[in-house]
Amino acid sequence: MPSLLSLVTFLPIVGAVVVAALPERAAKTSALAVAVLTFVASILLWVEFDPASLEAFQLVEKMDWIPAFGVSYHVGIDGVSLLLILLTTLLTPIIVLAGFSGVASRHRAYFALMLVLEGAMIGTFVALDTFLFYLFWELVLLPMYFLIGVWGGERRLYAAVKLFLYTVAGSLLMLVALIGLYALHFELEGTWTTDLSRLLALDIPYDTQMWMFACFALAFAIKVPMFPLHTWLPDAHVEAPTGGSVVLAGVMLKMGTYGFYRFAMPLFPEATMAFGPFLIALSVIGIVYGALVAMVQDDVKKLVAYSSVSHLGFVMLGLFALNQQGVAGSIYQMLGHGVSTGALFLLVGVLYERRHTRNIADYGGLTKVVPLFAVTFMIVTLSSIGLPGTNGFVGEFMILLGAFEYAPVPTAIATTGVIFGATYMLWMFQRVMFGPLTNHANQTLTDLNAREIGYLAPLVILIFVMGVFPQPFLDRINPSVNAFVARFEDRFDGSPYVAAGGVPAWIDAHVAPPALPAPGHEAAPGHEGAPAHDGAPTHLPTHGE
Repeated sequence: MPSLLSLVTFLPIVGAVVVAALPERAAKTSALAVAVLTFVASILLWVEFDPASLEAFQLVEKMDWIPAFGVSYHVGIDGVSLLLILLTTLLTPIIVLAGFSGVASRHRAYFALMLVLEGAMIGTFVALDTFLFYLFWELVLLPMYFLIGVWGGERRLYAAVKLFLYTVAGSLLMLVALIGLYALHFELEGTWTTDLSRLLALDIPYDTQMWMFACFALAFAIKVPMFPLHTWLPDAHVEAPTGGSVVLAGVMLKMGTYGFYRFAMPLFPEATMAFGPFLIALSVIGIVYGALVAMVQDDVKKLVAYSSVSHLGFVMLGLFALNQQGVAGSIYQMLGHGVSTGALFLLVGVLYERRHTRNIADYGGLTKVVPLFAVTFMIVTLSSIGLPGTNGFVGEFMILLGAFEYAPVPTAIATTGVIFGATYMLWMFQRVMFGPLTNHANQTLTDLNAREIGYLAPLVILIFVMGVFPQPFLDRINPSVNAFVARFEDRFDGSPYVAAGGVPAWIDAHVAPPALPAPGHEAAPGHEGAPAHDGAPTHLPTHGE
């Protein structure tokens, strides 16, 4: 199916145009139909994808777009992007269904923007051309800006502008680095290209790698968001409508970690290893800081927002462990966090629709009046703290296992974030759900209705499926992760942060960065036992595929 990937990418965007043109009363059902169709089409991607294939990317589509500048429409998926697409297409119909009652006005505009946002996020996960990736990356910002600015809370304009300024600042720096990368390819190869596979084959000087990586890393770190660039996130979450918070926590934050994985780290491997210890330190600070700040929140939505800062710190820690367990655990944690935190924001939205308050002190004793809601909330809470048997445990365990191998002290500190996470989540659950039912307004609350059960049930089921049966997901993740890790292991003996002589590269200033090998032999991507790679990265198709 050569056009299936384009169908999944552009169906929601085309659907958004249709929804915007329909009468207001038809916006909800038509948007839901488009979102469900997109999800069904994405299931076909799972069916068509072959986890045993040695091809770096599958379902590849490539055609010239702006040939004078080497720009092409080049898309494809590996196991990582496949699962992130499925996460996006699963959450979107759930968000639309939740918006049936959560959105009070301007339904056409709200649901059209949500569909545009879905298509743009999918586009960032499939793009194999850096120019195309940048277009989708920037397109994501516009609908989210309007979703917060129009349908948000009292300080919605402040939150929307803050989100816009932070993201644009990072994006412009990334654009500068991209232009420099294109110019470098022209200088070295004599041709213009924006194709990622050809840019990955460049022998980029170490000093150039350092400043280019810094530009890319800043753009992606803002989106993650990493400490101390996280301050836009709590405001955006608190002021966003429920659907905006779900898509922000569930998918948009993963665009930052995906950007590190797909672009910044493979393009600039020596700079990655030079910056690695610094970024690991920031990740650990973010884990502990996010957990401690979450612990003192009295707004349940802000508590969940700061929990995302902590959980995404684990994702970054796993990525920069640069070994198979850590990186695979990082990808799995991205998926698990999207499911559990998305469900948390949906549950908070259910409470807010009934009581119009997010203050934890306004609740208490809800198990007596909404038992089904209480059970669902408990399951999602236990998933968020990483209880064995839930999706949160698998990713965190793999991350800590991988990170401890090369950074035992930072990993030991990061482990305290797991303890703090259990503390603030269980404490919040206890204050909201247990205790005396003293507030009269809580005594008349209604339990989950059929529509709410319908959109929460898939997430609850997925929490247990991912927790008990992780292998089908890991089978699709591992080939790409193996090739990703090999790009760094080929340059070092043992630890990716230790030079060939055995001296930590960030301690001994006399250790020169290892030179990039000249283009040569290729190993089959993701093939264990493949010979050391001497040229273009094995996890991307060669030019002309």
